[in-house]
Parts: sequence; C-alpha cells; structure tokens
Amino acid sequence: RLFRQEGTCYQQAKQVLHAAVPERLQGREKETGLLRQFLLEHVLGRRPGSLYVSGAPGTGKTACLSRVLLDCKDKLAGSRTVVLNCMALGSPHSVFPALAQQLGLPVATGRERIRSLEKHLTGQGPMVLLVLDELDQLESKGQDVLYTLFEWPQLPSSRLVLVGLANALDLTDRSLARLGAHLAGKPQLLHFPPYTKEQLTLILQERLGQVAGDPVLDSAALQFCARKVSAVSGDARKALDVCRRAVEVVELEVRGQTLLKPLPRGES
Repeated sequence: RLFRQEGTCYQQAKQVLHAAVPERLQGREKETGLLRQFLLEHVLGRRPGSLYVSGAPGTGKTACLSRVLLDCKDKLAGSRTVVLNCMALGSPHSVFPALAQQLGLPVATGRERIRSLEKHLTGQGPMVLLVLDELDQLESKGQDVLYTLFEWPQLPSSRLVLVGLANALDLTDRSLARLGAHLAGKPQLLHFPPYTKEQLTLILQERLGQVAGDPVLDSAALQFCARKVSAVSGDARKALDVCRRAVEVVELEVRGQTLLKPLPRGES
C-alpha cells in the first residue's frame, strides 16, 4: 500500500516517456508545417506529386507525418490514404500486391498487376495518398520498383500523391538518377536533421511536465542525457529510453526501501 502511494509518479513518468506521437512535436514546427503544406496543396489541390523525407532514426519523420495525418484527417476525408511500412514486406516487389489489396483491386500477377494499378491510379476517382515508410527497403537490382512508384505521379491524369520516408539523405540521387533528367519527375526533398541538445532537453521537459507533483528527474540530469544523446545521434527515442530506464532503476530502489519501512503504530 505504501509503495503504491509513493510509486504512482514513477508509473506516470514511464508512461509519458514512451515514444508515442505527442500532441505537439518540439523542435519540428518547421518540418511539420512543410509536410502539412505539401499534403494540402497536392491532395486537396488534386496535384499529383512526390515527396522524399530523409533523416536518421529518431529524428521525428514518422511521428511528424503521423501527427499531420491525424490533424488533417477531416480535410483529407475525401481522398484515399494508404500507409505501408516497407520493412514488413517480404521483397521490394511485394509493395504492388500490398497496395492493390489496400485499394481493393482484384488479384493479379506480374506485369498485369502493375498495369492494373496504373489504370486505377489514372482513372476517375478521389486522390490517392500513398505513404511508404522505410522506403529504402524497396531498393532492388535496376531500382525498377522505386522508378515505377515515383513515375506514377507523372503519368497523364494521375491522381497519386506519393510520400516516401527513409534514413538515407542521398537515396533519390543515388537510386533514382534518371528522374533528375525530367525536372518535374524529381520528388521534392525534406530533410530532418538530428535533434540538438536544446531540442532534446525541451522534449524531455515537456513529457515529464505532464507528471503531477515534484519533478521525477532533476533538470541537470535531463540536460546531461540530452547532451550525451545529441553528441552521438540526436535520436529522441534514445533520449526517452535512457530516461525511462533511469526511472525504472529508481523505482526498484524505492520499492526495496519501502518494503523495509516499519509499519505505523508498532503493528507487526
């Protein structure tokens, strides 16, 4: 009973330090605004196009896009949104049957499947927003899968808006050099730099500020964690993990101390 009273703040701290998508992303206001602008201009404006979002793990790419999709859910209700994590696909070519399934198209194989998708994406209907996370998993010999996907928004009467996310800054230059020959075919680029020490400190402070009562982690400890993580990777998820683990260690220590406390009024 005593531990439950004292340990509530630790449970709350661990909860807020999980890498869920927050209401507001600290240090990513500019990138969030650019993502929102791209989606509204292209999807609502019925302008097919593509965007390549790059950045190291933990720099907020997926979190920002998820936040924008949630915030713009009502505005994008008239279009069709398909989100695929390419890490979950068995092979690069598996993206085509996965997309066909999401769009409710009949089962087909080989070239016929790609033709069926092209026909669907250039026919009458609402705009289709295709989000491909971990896009670098689709790299293949000759890069035929990536070329096919990025050329679809350029087809006559296309209604596809493509957003790809990956870690590599140079994926489009390295793997999609041919698209550069057609300026209109080259995707727009948006890069997420690593978080700075100041940004990581703000993220940690904002999360832990949601826990009632005295601060669970000292301000100097948060700054120390932010400085170390920013020097290595700038990965916000790593900073959250480190702080959550610190809370778990303290929680175990307090649990041990509480169990040894004497009960009130001399009860045995």
